[in-house]
Amino acid sequence: MSKAFSSLEWHIAGRYLRAKRRASFISIIAGISFLGIMLGVATLIVVMAVMTGFRADLLDRILGVNGHATIRAYETRFVDREALAARLQEVEGVVLATPLVDGQAMLSSGDAARGVLLRGLPIEKLQQLPSLQGNIIEGDLADLSQPKTIAIGARLAERYGFKTGQKISLISPRGTVTPFGTAPRLRQFKLVAIFRVGLSEYDLNFTFASIDTASRFFGFGPHQGAIDVIIDDPDLIDARAPDLRLAAGEGNYLTDWKQSNRTLAGALEVERNVMFIILTMILLVAALNIVSGLIMLVRDKGRDIAVLRSMGASRGMVLRIFFITGASIGVVGTLAGLVAGVVFSNYIEEIRQLLIWATGANLFPAEVYFLERMPALILPRDVAQITLMALALSFLSTLYPAWRAASQEPVELLRNE
Repeated sequence: MSKAFSSLEWHIAGRYLRAKRRASFISIIAGISFLGIMLGVATLIVVMAVMTGFRADLLDRILGVNGHATIRAYETRFVDREALAARLQEVEGVVLATPLVDGQAMLSSGDAARGVLLRGLPIEKLQQLPSLQGNIIEGDLADLSQPKTIAIGARLAERYGFKTGQKISLISPRGTVTPFGTAPRLRQFKLVAIFRVGLSEYDLNFTFASIDTASRFFGFGPHQGAIDVIIDDPDLIDARAPDLRLAAGEGNYLTDWKQSNRTLAGALEVERNVMFIILTMILLVAALNIVSGLIMLVRDKGRDIAVLRSMGASRGMVLRIFFITGASIGVVGTLAGLVAGVVFSNYIEEIRQLLIWATGANLFPAEVYFLERMPALILPRDVAQITLMALALSFLSTLYPAWRAASQEPVELLRNE
């Protein structure tokens, strides 16, 4: 069985790809097509890696502080919070079910005043939170076992100049009911730890305390608050939710992380898909350049085609020659873009720091993008999809010019010379 492409066809296609003085303009178009394919593939890989990394890093940090699901009572209190937590702990796939007390408070110290979220958890559970492990930059979470102590985020500490050992006041809207209305509850806390989650909104707005300290501050009883649930795989929350709801009982309701972050996750997914469509246009433009370059090459090589046909070359051979010529531009451009995109994605944070150093501009500010570094996560599925799409566009763009070259008769070609 003969090969799909003979060595002669490869040789002739290679000669057509090499620049000559008379065909320099065609060679320039081929070079532009190559650059278009390469830049299109590289840009798509980088953008998809950044969007995927941004979503994964953001959700990892969010879920590293919050549970994957939260159980709350329809009424103000559970029948038996500890018993319910133990029952949820026995559900398949549940790694941790722990009591939680959380609520809004006003933090004040000197001239500083800011609304924050206070979360109270058992000390041993606080120390197990993934986003807090190894991210305590000052103090120690173990000191939260002392009464009236608190931990705050690094951005909050930096903004108001807080240091460990300092006294901070918290005001709770859940105050004492008086004949004149509800009087806010004011308590002083000692700052014993400062953490840096890496998510700017959390580092600025979250505070932590022991569950006993938080319960006393909000005036909660032993069966009030919520239960935080962490499962083995956050993406399986839809499959685990029915069992969790069954274990929670009819008097309680469940809110999972997808419901809490639906707007954010949906916006990221829409933005990712739109960017993919827009950047695909770069590949389409490059493919059209291949079409125009090959059409011009066919017109320029009319005499060569006539000679080949007169010497016995079949229509299929001519078609394959021009197919190889155009496809080679697309294949080489795709491979070059693949390498460039993967390398750029792997070193994108170093490149960002270099650009900041060179220009002085604050690229990717944490206040806007929530994260303190540029994330990038390359998924083999995305790389394969982009590569196959680029190759498909490259191959399809060569079919019409190659068919046109093969369909012309030698007599007509020589007559037009």
